[in-house]
Amino acid sequence: MKPKSLLIAFLLSCILVPASAQDFKSRFKEIFPKGNADSTLSLLNQWRKATPNDPEFYVYAYNFYAKEGLKEVVAMTTVQPDGKSFEIKDKDKKVVGYLGSTNNHNDAYLQKGFNYIDTGISKYPDRLDMRFGKVYILGRIKNYKLFTEEIIKAINYGETINLKWKWTEGKPVEDPKEFMLSGIQEYVVQLFNENDDKYIDNIKNIALTVLKYHPDHVESLSNLAISYLVNKDYRGALQPLLKAEKLNPKDYIVLNNIAYSYSFLGDKPNALKYYELVIKYGDDEAKKTAAEKIDQLKK
Repeated sequence: MKPKSLLIAFLLSCILVPASAQDFKSRFKEIFPKGNADSTLSLLNQWRKATPNDPEFYVYAYNFYAKEGLKEVVAMTTVQPDGKSFEIKDKDKKVVGYLGSTNNHNDAYLQKGFNYIDTGISKYPDRLDMRFGKVYILGRIKNYKLFTEEIIKAINYGETINLKWKWTEGKPVEDPKEFMLSGIQEYVVQLFNENDDKYIDNIKNIALTVLKYHPDHVESLSNLAISYLVNKDYRGALQPLLKAEKLNPKDYIVLNNIAYSYSFLGDKPNALKYYELVIKYGDDEAKKTAAEKIDQLKK
């Protein structure tokens, strides 16, 4: 090839490759919702080869494998699954099985997704969207051990960058402290909603990590206190609760838990005092419950 031809080819590659790489995201958004896994996978392979250091590639690849990994599986079982299912009967019309969707996930696909997002996090550790994206899927599959570990990793790393987090497209997060802590609290609420005391240590460890850097975070003080209450350590619960009250005197959940702790410690005057405050600041349901507690304490 002549030098002039080489120069033209080089200039064309400089012009076309970035343009086509930039187009991968829009092409993905067109193909992915249609559910054509083969086409989406082909596009991701092209994307990886063209721009292996594009942080968005890792996000989109993760989204693909996560979605595929979470797809419901239709299977025949001997136990009737939750939701809609069809009975399978033998020639004597005896039920021998059920055909329906299960909540089982595809571990192979999910692991590929986690591999991609882990690579993305290692290359771009300040991308909070990657970290929270991983936590979200771990929550979906109820792997609460790794779920908790990833939350704690994010909290610890955030302090090393002074909470200068980035989100999608590498854009800086506005009010990063509030954004990060509110997101973490949503994940903690998910643990609470499991209604299983075996996750109370997860909640406690997250709270302690947050409070190490943000000692005035009321929600984490409350979460820590609840971990003590579950273990019937009412005196231990009071320390974070009373601190939370000073920070937010009208938080009726905190006030209710203070009253609850005092009642179990046999301190009736303080229990009554704080249930009265719940009536003053609480919602209708909290007021009703507090009034009932006051009646019981006065008997």
